[in-house]
Amino acid sequence: MSPELLPPAVCRAGCARANLTPPVGASLAGYFHDRVSESVRDDLFANAMVLESHGTRVALVSCDLISVDLATTAPAKELIEAETGIPPDHVLISATHTHTGPELRENAIVPALTGYVETLPRLIADAVRDAAEAMVPVTLHAGRTQATGYSFNRLFRLKDGAELFGRRGDQAVKEAGPIDPELQTLSLVDEEGNLRGLALNFALHPDVIGGGGAKFLSADWPGEIAKNVRAVYGGDVVTVFLQGTCGDINHCIHTPTHLPAGGPKKAVQLGRALAGAAMYAAERAEPMSHVPLAAKVETLSIPYYTRDDAFRAELAALKAKPNPSDFEQYIIQRGENWPHDGQQADVPVQTMRLGDIGLVALPAEIFVRIGLEIKHFSPAPHTFVVELANARSSTYVPTTDQAERGAYGAKPILSRWLCADAGRRMADAAQVMLWKLWE
Repeated sequence: MSPELLPPAVCRAGCARANLTPPVGASLAGYFHDRVSESVRDDLFANAMVLESHGTRVALVSCDLISVDLATTAPAKELIEAETGIPPDHVLISATHTHTGPELRENAIVPALTGYVETLPRLIADAVRDAAEAMVPVTLHAGRTQATGYSFNRLFRLKDGAELFGRRGDQAVKEAGPIDPELQTLSLVDEEGNLRGLALNFALHPDVIGGGGAKFLSADWPGEIAKNVRAVYGGDVVTVFLQGTCGDINHCIHTPTHLPAGGPKKAVQLGRALAGAAMYAAERAEPMSHVPLAAKVETLSIPYYTRDDAFRAELAALKAKPNPSDFEQYIIQRGENWPHDGQQADVPVQTMRLGDIGLVALPAEIFVRIGLEIKHFSPAPHTFVVELANARSSTYVPTTDQAERGAYGAKPILSRWLCADAGRRMADAAQVMLWKLWE
């Protein structure tokens, strides 16, 4: 006997976006040298989606920025609550992680644009307010597919057990971890059958379009996805790209290829391919028959990394070099001035239930195994794991075993701010929180 086909549940939803593009001349974030923008290739946006069901509202916002932190998200959420009534715990604000957007941090290796960061809370709140004012009856559809051949684990295990970024000669054994090729969608379809908004979750580092020589502002391939979705479904459709766990994932294929390897051609290829995969998933996704909305945030207390004798010895070796590089000097400066020995970090973990979708939002760049584990133990039929959300509690969060293997992303202070076990603690908390939402 086939299962009963239940009628679609109707809720309300709206989408909007606000332009976040800074003036030309802004330094670009994401590298250890200054890259000053000379033009705008394509605009940066805060893309917002507001859902309402049975009197409960939630908001999803993706920003075409390298990251977000509490200095931006906390005042944005205060404005959103005042203007829409959506409580802060029901608002997810994340970054797509474009490396051709503005530097946001004070005292970073490149200068932040004076006055720009202060405009972001208002712009983000404007996008959410406009989305709330544009709500119409919709059905929600959760879709998924496999988008293989576009993402690759960028770390390699060496014969001595250490790990490095990229393949390094005959000492590299093989990739140090898996990928997550699952591409998931949440589509909002109005009563006439028109797509109003599309949320998309996929794990792939967006450092493609410009690289170390970039001189332009761009949303990279997530912006190309949005462009292709609008070309098919209409210019008013908003795409909310929710970055998956890609702390150790990038676009660099490990074998020879005639396909684009980087730069604008690669970003355009990824934008077309992943938009196509998203459309494929969305077009075959059934409407949800039940759309409860709920959200919860728990702030974990997790120890910061504390400098030990081995770290100090490594720092001393760098200082003893006759001509340390700019990068090595940066490591020395960061290591000598690390202020968090013996301290605890506040790490907000957010979970949401959007009908059949469970959503986990984490405040750092997360290694892919952690996202896969959260999905594996989730009670939800579909689970989106979103990194770089709501705060900036660390740069990277590796798995517990990879934290001590030396690769970029696991390097203490430079790219890992928290203790080695931080990822497991986040994953465990997220699992418990999801089950509470489902029960």
